[in-house]
Amino acid sequence: MDLSTTVLLTVIIGSMFLFIQRAEPKRRLLVAVITLLVGVLVRNYTFYRDVHTEAWVALGAALLLNFLFWLLIGRYNPVSSSDEIQVIGMDD
Repeated sequence: MDLSTTVLLTVIIGSMFLFIQRAEPKRRLLVAVITLLVGVLVRNYTFYRDVHTEAWVALGAALLLNFLFWLLIGRYNPVSSSDEIQVIGMDD
């Protein structure tokens, strides 16, 4: 098993999950569609390079890391809408 390929796939797959998890609720469908397209590219890379074991390990690691992020940070800092964001220092 190639460790560098596993780390690369973990970062890519983990980023995809994190983008969906932290996306604004109104834009979550668009982010999911873009992530699906990137997922197809990752799947094609996995089949082309024949790194199925590394891909499964990376998927498990990415799910674990994203769950830990949600458990430690995401639950206490939910994603808010962009309409609720206030810029400090603006006069209006």
